Amino acid sequence: MSNQSVGQNGEEIAKNYLEKMGYKILEMNRHFSKLCEIDIIALDKNTLVFVEVKTRKTDFCGHPLEAITVTKYNHIKQGLYIYLQENPNYKKYRIDAISVLLKPEVKIEHLKNISL
Repeated sequence: MSNQSVGQNGEEIAKNYLEKMGYKILEMNRHFSKLCEIDIIALDKNTLVFVEVKTRKTDFCGHPLEAITVTKYNHIKQGLYIYLQENPNYKKYRIDAISVLLKPEVKIEHLKNISL
């Protein structure tokens, strides 16, 4: 399984998880620039949620959330601000992170309102 297919699999698992939790998925894999892609944009009641998904086959090389760097976080914020300019009707928003470990069994961890 390639890194790209692992990531796509994790994003699909995260999307299904969020839908089960009552989130409405608005967009997936939204590109704002060469450096900024937001994996999932969703609504949690009246809050706009920008979700970064990190997936690993195992935790052998570290926890998936360790891959969210300050640079990556700042790119997400740039995309968030562009999206809010395009959609000014949203007043509440946050950034969440979801980690997906695939083996030995699927494990999902959801951190709400992250900041670095």
